[in-house]
Amino acid sequence: MRKMKITALLTAFMLMWAASAMAERADYNVIPLPKSVQSDSTKTFALKTGLGIAYDASDPEIARNAQFLRTWVEELTGIRLALTPDDKRAAIRLTIGLPADKNVKGKKGKKTTAKLSEQQQEAYRIAVSESGIDIAARQPVGLFRAAQTLRKSLPVVSNAADGNDISIEMPYAVIEDEPRFTYRGAMLDCARHYFPVATVKRYLDLMAMHGCNQFHWHLTEDQGWRFEVKALPELAKKGSVREQTVIGHNTGVYDGQRYGGFYSQAECRELVNYAAERYINIIPEIDLPGHMMSALHVFPNLGCTGGPYPVCTSWGVMHEVLCAGNPETITFLKTVLGELCDVFPSKFIHIGGDECPKVRWKNCPKCQAKAQALGLKDDGKHSVENQLQTWINHEMEAFLRERGRDIIGWDEVLEGGLTEGGIVMSWRGIKGGIEAAKQHHRVIMAPTTFCYIDYYQLQNRDRQPQSIGGYVPLSKVYSLEPILPDDLSEEEQQYILGPQVNLWTEYIAYPQHIFYMLLPRLDAISEVQWCRSEQKDFDRFKSRLPHMLKIYDRLGINYCRQYE
Repeated sequence: MRKMKITALLTAFMLMWAASAMAERADYNVIPLPKSVQSDSTKTFALKTGLGIAYDASDPEIARNAQFLRTWVEELTGIRLALTPDDKRAAIRLTIGLPADKNVKGKKGKKTTAKLSEQQQEAYRIAVSESGIDIAARQPVGLFRAAQTLRKSLPVVSNAADGNDISIEMPYAVIEDEPRFTYRGAMLDCARHYFPVATVKRYLDLMAMHGCNQFHWHLTEDQGWRFEVKALPELAKKGSVREQTVIGHNTGVYDGQRYGGFYSQAECRELVNYAAERYINIIPEIDLPGHMMSALHVFPNLGCTGGPYPVCTSWGVMHEVLCAGNPETITFLKTVLGELCDVFPSKFIHIGGDECPKVRWKNCPKCQAKAQALGLKDDGKHSVENQLQTWINHEMEAFLRERGRDIIGWDEVLEGGLTEGGIVMSWRGIKGGIEAAKQHHRVIMAPTTFCYIDYYQLQNRDRQPQSIGGYVPLSKVYSLEPILPDDLSEEEQQYILGPQVNLWTEYIAYPQHIFYMLLPRLDAISEVQWCRSEQKDFDRFKSRLPHMLKIYDRLGINYCRQYE
């Protein structure tokens, strides 16, 4: 009897040990969904500690991507892979050149990339077989995208701290992928509320995880100037500080607390480099000629009335804007944008252009004299004052073009006649974007009804933190179709660069609230940005979402745990 009990105990112990060492399985149904996944679940390759990652050590970009992959695998599973550059026997191999590109020569495929679209340059292929995992791409950016896909396919292992006992079953598969749109953006407003560099980095990390490649950084507002301009040191020092902040929805009650903060140029450059390592371009925005109370506070001579102008303590659209008739206004803007170009290498510079009331301009002798000197007249479609704003846009566009940059503006820039090379960010619905595309202007779709993730995401407002209002649930974000064949010809559709979500922060003051509003709606927009329309299915998307939430839990990132 005693022997039988010992045997039973040993059997139970062995079963428990086997369960603890049991292999978990990868699942390639990730977000965003790859273009093509062909897998054989009956055969698997075992991913475990000690296996090596081979790569071209002479290329620092590829080496960095290998290190990213190593970190991400250990983060989720506890498995510690070795970096074994140039070892072709390694179980995981990163290479440049896709099998289909027989004419590609050189480690970065420089011979053919000029003939390829931007999407094709991001293409990658993952092949899992008995010999291991082969990751191939035309460019290092493709290796990064592939590594993210592999990362998200891994299970989140509960006992990851003891990686030596973990083995992940990787089903044999061939995954081939490339994005649908060249522009895949997300915006963060750091002007209404300032957020630390570490928070911006985490935002960038999440964008990279979801295949986004354009970070639109809103840096100036009536409520705060956040970008350091060395030629105008008082601008950020004084313009970044408001005396207090309204409580709630412009209740007239204030918190009595001074609030401020700005980003030094060194910090901005640090973020530019951080983003670039993750294949994200930072598009800075200096909103002009409206939303400029923080600048007018420091330089009241730039306003139509001469001030005084306090940095705003409440939210909304202000009548006080830069004086279009004052030549010092253009000098000021060129100084600011000149330093912005020195810090941010982005080909795109956002100049705002939204919500600029013309009340002051109509009654300002300087503005009216300037309009007359320019020969501006109301043509029935464009008012004199709207044309005056277009003149400012032209001045900024010419200045930035000399520096190899293109301007982006909110869709109000159409009201006075769009500048020749301007890009329209369509936010007041999709109508402005359609109109711009018909005029053969490039367009970024960011309509409020689909893409404003500062809006509530649940119908019951009592179940979520305060927001600006509106209702944009996960399902609504997912339903966006940026290209509408019924409204645009095939030629006109080519001008739609892609979609973007916007996160404004009037009512978002803390990092954990940022990520609550961002996730999981970033998952939804990532499929809109990356996947072909025929791939999208909201019910299947929801079935894939719980795994992403497990990853957020492992990374300690806040998110909305309910979605509609």
